Amino acid sequence: MPEFAAAVGHPHALSPLLSVVVAPNPSPMTHTGTNTYLLGAAELAVIDPGPDDPAHLAALTRAIAGRKVSHILLTHSHLDHSPLARPLANQTGAPVLAFGHAHAGRSPVMRALAKKGLTGGGEGIDHAFTPDITLKDGARVTGKGWALTALHTPGHIGNHMCFQWQDAVFTGDHVMGWASSLVSPPDGDLTDFMRSCDRLAGLQARIYYPGHGAPVDDPAARLDWLLRHRKGRENQIIAHLADRAHDVGSLTRHIYTETPPKLLAAAARNVFAHLIDLHQRGHISAAPALRLDATFSLHRPKVPGEKQ
Repeated sequence: MPEFAAAVGHPHALSPLLSVVVAPNPSPMTHTGTNTYLLGAAELAVIDPGPDDPAHLAALTRAIAGRKVSHILLTHSHLDHSPLARPLANQTGAPVLAFGHAHAGRSPVMRALAKKGLTGGGEGIDHAFTPDITLKDGARVTGKGWALTALHTPGHIGNHMCFQWQDAVFTGDHVMGWASSLVSPPDGDLTDFMRSCDRLAGLQARIYYPGHGAPVDDPAARLDWLLRHRKGRENQIIAHLADRAHDVGSLTRHIYTETPPKLLAAAARNVFAHLIDLHQRGHISAAPALRLDATFSLHRPKVPGEKQ
């Protein structure tokens, strides 16, 4: 994928009705920084205001340039996307719209794991986030000269939404061009992630505008890569479990042999997400129970006549 030409803190035009301002928060988890999108001409929607950073708020204020902001929309409530929503709402008077609070949209298995004490990882959850208006799947949001359809796409986090605009989709952290999306239980759910990928594939969009990095100009190819990448990880895990039982840490060390040490914690969360998915599908067992410190074993097919 090409490098993003947008300079941090300066509006970069992507089309006559769309520009992006990149937040000054580059990191291994955020690439060049969080993309904040301004959609519209005289009346704007702001998508993903970004981290709570006064410099980014000032940059957005300059880019808005006195125009009316009618809506502030959130793809999800990670700390690199949502905290600036409230300061921007206070400044502009626009309501904040999202699927729901930080734990909204969690699957039953993730709710159970969280109830047992599993906490999140990765970019960090904005636990204080609450929208002014909750959006249901399929909701339409309209402003002067533009219209968006909200799509609930859990996986990266339970409250993740994408926003379809004509033949384009704002994909947040679900699909990006520079890396695969982190799926970190209990906030992330790989089973949901794969289902959401299938849903996006059905839209046949022309272009994706992700939460980090350059626009994705071949969405079908990128989704195909993501699905193959996840299937490849699954096959690696199954191959290691075919030899012997493993815990999350052991699998991570065996699989992510070239990953920098500072990213191994995130890699372990991805491995655990795959293990949960495989467990839910009946391919593996977890001892003593499904949890982060469990030992995982491959279910072997029963041989006819074999004693149990």
